[in-house]
Amino acid sequence: MEAGIEHLSRATTRHSDVMLVVAEPYFRSLETAARVHQMAQELGIPNVYVVANKIRNERERDAMQTFCQQRDLEVIASIPYDEQIAEASLLPEAPLDFCPDAPGVQVVASLVADLKDRFMPV
Repeated sequence: MEAGIEHLSRATTRHSDVMLVVAEPYFRSLETAARVHQMAQELGIPNVYVVANKIRNERERDAMQTFCQQRDLEVIASIPYDEQIAEASLLPEAPLDFCPDAPGVQVVASLVADLKDRFMPV
């Protein structure tokens, strides 16, 4: 789904077990993530996680971790800013196809595997 909180009021989350709230290391993004997290919990979604996105350095990663810890939000993954992914977004090609070995793509692949293990055990 595209960015925004309006989806939470359209009953699109009725059968959701997990919600990933993607946030960038900027105050407005983090505040929105906290609001979305709260709304998701109020809607009864049992597993709500934050994905830190476009992290350029340790300072940004630490700031996001601190913000989330202070609000009892769990950061499940931290995706680094990746110029290859930015370049792929200019093309009609998915980053997975354009740059499968890019660090950001690898973090997303690891996150998918982690979510499968947690919520879709064999």
